[in-house]
Amino acid sequence: MMKKILVIGPGGVGKTTFANQLGEILGIEVVHLDSLYWKAGWVEPPKLEWAATLAEVLGRSAWIMDGNYSGSLGLRLEASDAVVFLDLPRLICMWRVLKRAARYRNATRPEMADGCPERLNIEFLVWIWNYRKRTRPKILKLLQEHKSNREIIRLRSSEQIEQFLARARDAKHDF
Repeated sequence: MMKKILVIGPGGVGKTTFANQLGEILGIEVVHLDSLYWKAGWVEPPKLEWAATLAEVLGRSAWIMDGNYSGSLGLRLEASDAVVFLDLPRLICMWRVLKRAARYRNATRPEMADGCPERLNIEFLVWIWNYRKRTRPKILKLLQEHKSNREIIRLRSSEQIEQFLARARDAKHDF
């Protein structure tokens, strides 16, 4: 039974939306790393403070956690029962990020820390564009290394995501 589920993938892939939907279906608290990590004005926390915050959350009995933060991915993988890797094409991710930027222009998204209004910069867009070539191979390698200890679910299309959520609705007690 999955009680600690990590949701990862490139920016704009829909991690937050997916995590919120899965959390509602399973009745498990959703933890958005962006809201835990950032302080008002996009200020990063001190390393020890971040480590303590993360340790506290990982120690909970159940969670669905969305976000990347490669520096803590190993710890989060170790603590998880399952990982859902949303692996959609980059054009979809780019489109969604641009749509999100327009929707939340000069506002803070619900899953973000207070005082962190939506922002979009070329570095983020380049990171998304290059994710498939630069970051994805590392993620796939890490998932391969951890597959014996937890369930790894790789969803590669919006249809696969919808099918997964439908299966979760149908079998939520066995999930």
